[in-house]
Amino acid sequence: MQRRMMGADDAVAGTGIGALRDPAGSRRLWGAIIALVVLWPLFQGAGFQLSSLLDANNLHVIGGFLAGFVPPETSAEFGGYLWQATLETLAIATMGLLLAFVLAVPLSYWASSAAREKATQNPLARGVLTVLRGIPELVWALVFVRVFGLGPAAGVLALGLTYGGMLGKVYAEILESEDGTAARGLLRTGSPRALALLYGLLPLASKELVSYTVYRWECAIRASVVMGFVGAGGLGQLMDQAMKMLNGGEACSILLVFMALVLLADALSNALRRALDATPAARASAWGVRSMAVLAALLAGVVASWQLLDMDLWALFTGDAASAMADFVTGFFPPDTSRAWLWAVAVGIWETLAISVVGTLLAGVAGMVLALPKFRAPWNVVLNVLRSVPELVWATITALAVGLGPFAGALALALHTAGVLGRLYAEALENAPVAPAQALRRSGSARALAFLYGTLPGAAPQLLAYTLYRWEMNIRMAAILGFVGAGGLGQLLYFKLSLFHYAEACTVIIAMLLLSMAVDQASAWLRRAMR
Repeated sequence: MQRRMMGADDAVAGTGIGALRDPAGSRRLWGAIIALVVLWPLFQGAGFQLSSLLDANNLHVIGGFLAGFVPPETSAEFGGYLWQATLETLAIATMGLLLAFVLAVPLSYWASSAAREKATQNPLARGVLTVLRGIPELVWALVFVRVFGLGPAAGVLALGLTYGGMLGKVYAEILESEDGTAARGLLRTGSPRALALLYGLLPLASKELVSYTVYRWECAIRASVVMGFVGAGGLGQLMDQAMKMLNGGEACSILLVFMALVLLADALSNALRRALDATPAARASAWGVRSMAVLAALLAGVVASWQLLDMDLWALFTGDAASAMADFVTGFFPPDTSRAWLWAVAVGIWETLAISVVGTLLAGVAGMVLALPKFRAPWNVVLNVLRSVPELVWATITALAVGLGPFAGALALALHTAGVLGRLYAEALENAPVAPAQALRRSGSARALAFLYGTLPGAAPQLLAYTLYRWEMNIRMAAILGFVGAGGLGQLLYFKLSLFHYAEACTVIIAMLLLSMAVDQASAWLRRAMR
């Protein structure tokens, strides 16, 4: 009897030891070591110093600055300016996205291999899309402000170019991902490629195309605020004035309005996506009352935006405008390739890469922590606040907390991106398969182990995809955070444009473009490798 009990105890002990041993433990350990070796110099390049966050003098400065935000400015005069700037921001986002759509449709048609007998792609169209989206919209806005002066026209043109590249790339990929059997069948019957796309692929991809376009409009609202910091109008320009005047009450009111604007845009985007997912009612016409109402609202928004901005875009096509643009652009060439300046640009590239990587990693950790609680209401409020404040505003605040430099940029990216990733992580964890975790819990595993070995592996591919996509976006934002003193390529570009040293600025813009392309390729490779 005693021997049987001892044998049972040994079996239990053996089972416990085996259960605690991770079969992939050695591989995970080596992966962690390699990650530390790679990330350590990046943390050094970003100037990562936790001690600066806890410095008494920095805490006193940031506390005094934030205290100035209370109470918000509520005067009638400022309210009028705020209302006008809010409408202008919406109008810039709407007209900018319309211009982007006009550019994206033909470029995606030429760039896509969809509805072709041979899956060939147009390298010229792909190259144009890469250049358009590779240069951040704030850089375009800064260039257009120099040519056309302060005002919303610079913001609309900047949004149109950058978002045209983004929409065109994604439109092409969506069309290529759909089943092309019907489109190829139409081609074989003699239909032109345009009709084969229109009738063979577009009905299959329409929901995803519309959903992504609405999402980009939501992003355009945030971007239009950021571009106001370089004089492109809207809430951003009003915020920039308030921050420079150290008027915390006005800045607080602007931030509250912007948060409300982002939340309303998010709610509208979600409502439209749900409507697209709903099964349409059976009727003779594809156009119902709801579709006509949405189309009418869209047309009314475009007309109202055009009238509010009062832009004379036709003036861009006059001889004087062409001459001014030609004189401005030729000043950028040839780019400065002196050894000293190339070394300064290389340092800026390293800082920008470090800011993006460190900011994204910190955001990933914070986003996961904020995504874990089951009771979501208060944490969703925190996430909405974090992502509603633009990165440039966070950079202004973090620069006061830790001083000017790349660490302020990394913290600004981390705060904003944590709000974005936290929301996406929470949705991914909710959608992960529950059976593995439930099986582990029934076998006696702790809740933490059930999450690590049951829930997390099922959600990991989606979590990684979200993180890499945000890194691609953060590299572009890291390149312009230097406009408020947060280091990197943006700081070099801002200084050189301010001094009218266009040849040196051209070198920085080329570096931004090459860095963005390299990160796109690296991110795509990592996604394929982790599948």
